[in-house]
Order: sequence, then structure tokens, then C-alpha cells
Amino acid sequence: MNKDYYKILGVTKTASEEEIKKAYRRLAHQHHPDKAGGDEAKFKEINEAYQVLSDKQKRVNYDRFGNAEPFGPGGHAGHGGWPGGFSAGGGPEDWGGFSYGDGFGEAVDFGDLGDMFENIFEGMGMRAKRPTYRRGSDIEIEEKVTFEESFRGTKKELRFRTLTACASCKGLGGDPSAGSKSCGTCNGTGEIREERRTFFGSFSQVKPCTACHGQGAIPNKVCASCKGSGRVSGERKVEVQFLAGIEHGQVIKVAGMGEAGEKGTGAGDLYIHVRVSPSAIFTRQGNDVIVRKELRAIDLLLGKRVEAPTLDGKKLSVEIPEGFNLEEYLRVKGEGMPKMGSYGRGDMLIDFTIKAPKKLGAKEAKLLEELG
Repeated sequence: MNKDYYKILGVTKTASEEEIKKAYRRLAHQHHPDKAGGDEAKFKEINEAYQVLSDKQKRVNYDRFGNAEPFGPGGHAGHGGWPGGFSAGGGPEDWGGFSYGDGFGEAVDFGDLGDMFENIFEGMGMRAKRPTYRRGSDIEIEEKVTFEESFRGTKKELRFRTLTACASCKGLGGDPSAGSKSCGTCNGTGEIREERRTFFGSFSQVKPCTACHGQGAIPNKVCASCKGSGRVSGERKVEVQFLAGIEHGQVIKVAGMGEAGEKGTGAGDLYIHVRVSPSAIFTRQGNDVIVRKELRAIDLLLGKRVEAPTLDGKKLSVEIPEGFNLEEYLRVKGEGMPKMGSYGRGDMLIDFTIKAPKKLGAKEAKLLEELG
């Protein structure tokens, strides 16, 4: 029976790529086997669902055929299979991870084709070492900055809890004082050879040894601090520069500052979601800022200059142009937010509201009559 990947991730069939990614990250963090209360089986199931639904072609195949690969057992596609009823046998794995659209007239997804050729070349001795342990998970955090900080820019030291490299064994998982021994499974080479059938025939494939995970050696004694995983629960510190002009909702990526990987493999990345606190005076609109200014009717009639606050903290004296429509913004060039990653600033838009006098004096009334 096919698995319901949408149900596993808790999303609808119309979910966007971003909704699927958010659901995966939330569930992966929740069920990660290295965390308290983690569930390895559930984690693998979540990862399997994400691998299919995050890939456009695989998702199309899954929605159409109920499977990420359009070829079921026997090699037949859900709409008739290969021309002439050809049966390859063995299921999708024997096809090297190929993924096709609806018929051969559409583009072929070669996303996994590179892996197949890589396996072929590995068997011929042309290979590169690949990580054999899991890379650390990405971490997402939120950080608030004030409206003033988003204008000037600021530098902050952020601290958060995650899995960090074990200091006792330097992230390798073995007790340094006990040493290590050569792996008996691969005879210290870190590799094992196995035969694999592919679409092009049988190939001899060299893979990392599963006993020593490609290291060629096994520690005589696991590290007591991390129980052999190479990582422990700890605190990370990172200094982050929030550039002048940064906006609410922007995301800063800090590579390699996420969760530590297993036994010295690469760490995940850190994603910082920026939350800008609202200002009591200004409202941001792109790189422009809007400020509301109450204007006395008499001052308007007399043509007096008005003062408006600026982001710099100074007062700006503004003259209202003759015949100006008060229903529009008065634009003051170059007094807005800095253009992040560029030069110059946006504008300040003054939104006037007219304050009518509570009671007109004799002089004011006479003046208005004369103006009328």
C-alpha cells in the first residue's frame, strides 16, 4: 500500500513548496533521533516524504501514479509502460533512479542520473570520498531588531541551543586515549565492493564500508561524553551583522553554524528570520517611510513652514508648496531608509491631517473672511 506523503508531512495536496519545506523542517527537528523523544523510524518516513514532495517531477509522478517513480513492479508505467510491453523487472531501484514525465515526449528528470554514473565511475576506480555520516540539520531562529536598528544597522551576538561538536573527542566519537583498530570488514580500506544491476548491465560498485563508515578504523573505546556520536547538546554563539536598511521578514543565512554533523561531518546552516519592531512615529513602505503630521488650518493658510521628525533624530523644516493637494503625500527626497546592499536612501512621505481650531477669535475670523 502506497504511503500518503501529504498526510505524513501534515499538508494538503495543494501545499506550496515553501509550506512543504516548513512542515518538513518542523517535523524533522521534532523527531530527530539524536534529540530527546526522537523517533528514528518517524524521522526516516518524514525524510522520505520530503524527498518526493520537494522534487517537482517526483511530486507529479506521485500525484499521478501514487509513486515517486512512474514504473511499478515489472517496469510498467501507470499509463501503459514501455512501448511494446517491455518489462524490465526489479522496480525503480534497478533503473538507477530515473524519473520520467507522462510519456517520452516530455523532458526527462536527470536529477538522479548523475548518481548512477557516479556509481559506475566509482566501480572503475574514479571516485571521490563522500561523507558517510549525516550532516547536521539546519537551524531556524528569530531575532528582533528595533526600527531604529534597522535604519542604522547593528551587530549582535546570538546564542542558541543545539548539538555541537564534542570537545572531549573533537567530534570524532572515539576516546582519544584508547586509540583505534583497523576495521575487519573492509581490512582498513574504508571501502567494500559489491555488484549492482543497472539499466546498462551489471557493474562492480565500490561503496563506503558500513561497519566503519568509510573511516577504515574503529575506535577501541567510544567517547564517554558523546556516546560515540561526536556531538553533544550545547550552546552556539554567532556574531551577526544586520545591515542598515534590513526589512522585516528577511532571512539571513550563516553557513555552517547550524547543528553539528555526526563524527566530524559538516554542520548544518543557521537561518535567522528578522523581525523588525514597529515604530511609534514611522511606517515603512519599501525604502520609503511615512510620517503623519498634524497641521493647523491657520498655519496652512498663513503659509508657515512645518517641522517634521526624521530617522536621524533631527527636525526638518518643510515648506508646503502653493496649491499642494493635502490628500497626497509630501515627498522629501533622501530622508527614507538606506537601500540595503546599494547606495542612497528612500524618501520620507509626510501624511498631513488638518486640525481645525476649536474656536475662532475675532482676528482669525476676520482674516478668513478677507482670504475668502
